Amino acid sequence: MLPPVREVAVAAGVSPGTAAAAYRLLRERGVVETAGRRGTRVRPRPASTFREEIQIEVPPGVRDLSKGNPDPRLLPPLHDALAAAARAHEERPAMYGTGDDEELIALAGERLRADGAPEGALAITSGTLDAVERVLAAHLRPGDAIAVEDPGWTALLDLVGVMGLRPVPMRLDDEGPLPDELERALRGGARAAVITARAQNPTGAAVSARRAGELRGVLAAYPEVLLIEDDHGSGFVDLPLHALSGVTARWVLVRSTAKAFGPDLRLAPVTGDPVTLDRLRGRQRLAAGWVSHLLQRAVAHLWRTRAVDTAAVARAYGLRRDGLVAALAERGLPAHGRSGLNVWIPVADEAAAITRLLGRGWACAPGARNRIGTPPAVRLTVSPLDVGEIEPLADDLAAALRPAARGRYG
Repeated sequence: MLPPVREVAVAAGVSPGTAAAAYRLLRERGVVETAGRRGTRVRPRPASTFREEIQIEVPPGVRDLSKGNPDPRLLPPLHDALAAAARAHEERPAMYGTGDDEELIALAGERLRADGAPEGALAITSGTLDAVERVLAAHLRPGDAIAVEDPGWTALLDLVGVMGLRPVPMRLDDEGPLPDELERALRGGARAAVITARAQNPTGAAVSARRAGELRGVLAAYPEVLLIEDDHGSGFVDLPLHALSGVTARWVLVRSTAKAFGPDLRLAPVTGDPVTLDRLRGRQRLAAGWVSHLLQRAVAHLWRTRAVDTAAVARAYGLRRDGLVAALAERGLPAHGRSGLNVWIPVADEAAAITRLLGRGWACAPGARNRIGTPPAVRLTVSPLDVGEIEPLADDLAAALRPAARGRYG
C-alpha cells in the first residue's frame, strides 16, 4: 500500500497537487489502483497482462473443449450473403461519410423491439467488446468502480484492467446476477454495471423474468449508473430476452452476431440513450470510423433471409449442454449451463482437475481466467461434442473430479 498523497508530497518536497498528479498518472498507466478507503496500492500484475494467457497446452489426440467457439456446423453458409453484399457495393459503393446501412439498422430495430428492448437510437460496432470499450471510455475514468459478473467474461475483465477501472465482482446463479450483489456494488460507488442477458460466459446463466424484475428494482434506485447489457446470445439461444435497459438514464444494449453467424463477422448493433449513443459514434469516428458496409450488408442479408433457424440451433446446443449437466448430476457432480455454449463445473483444485482430465483425453479451460473471488471451477465448451460422447465424458469427469467436486460457483 502506498502512503497518502500528502505524505509523499512532504517526503519528495513537492506540492500535494504534484503528488496527486503523479498518483493519477500511475493509475492511468495501470501501475497502481485505488482500493477505496484503504488508499492506493501497486497492482498485483500489469494491467496489460491478459487472462486469455492463462491456458493449457493441448497434446495431440486430446479432445479440446476449452476454446469457447460455436460449432462451425451450425453456422450459416456465407456465400449468398457475401455475394449480395458485393452486388450492393457495386450499385451503391460505401464511401467516406456514408452512414450505417439503412436496412441493417431497420432490421436490428425491428428485432430488438420484438424482443421487448426499449426504444432507442441505434449504431453498429465491431462486436460487443468494441461497443463496451467505447461506452466505458465515454463515461468512466481510470480508478472508477464498475460492477462485473463473477465468474465473468474473460475479455471484459481484461478490458476493465487495461482501462484502469476497479472491478467490483457480483456473484450470480443460473438466473443472472444476485440482486443483493448488484445493490452492494452500486451502494459502494460503482458507476457502471455490465450484465449478460443470456448465455453468460462461462456459467450459461440467463436473466429470468423474475430476476429481471428484481434487478430493475435495484437499478431504479441508482438512475445515474451506466448499464451495459450484453445480449450476445441472440440468434442461438431460445430463452427470451428480459431486458433491463431503460431503467437508468444512461444505458446500452449490445447484440453481437458472432456466435450465431461466425466469430469473423465482427459486428454488433447497439441501442441506447441518445447521449451515450452520440458519444459512442463520436469515438468511433475518431478511430475505426465505421464498420465495413460489406459486413453490414452481409448480416442484413442473413437476417432478411432467416439464414439461421434459432430454435434448431438452440436445440442442438441444448442437447449437448443439458445432456452433459444431467449426466454429471446422475454421477453426483454439480454443474451449470442454463443456456449457451459452455458448462461450468466447480472443482476443489483446477490444476489437478485439468491434469487428470487431460490424462483421460479431454481438455477444458481453467476457471481462473474467469474468476475474481469465486471458488475454483473449470469450463467445458459443448460445441465440439457429439451426443454420443456425453456419457463417456461424464464418466471421465466423474473419475477425474471425485472426491474433490464442490457444489457452488458463487
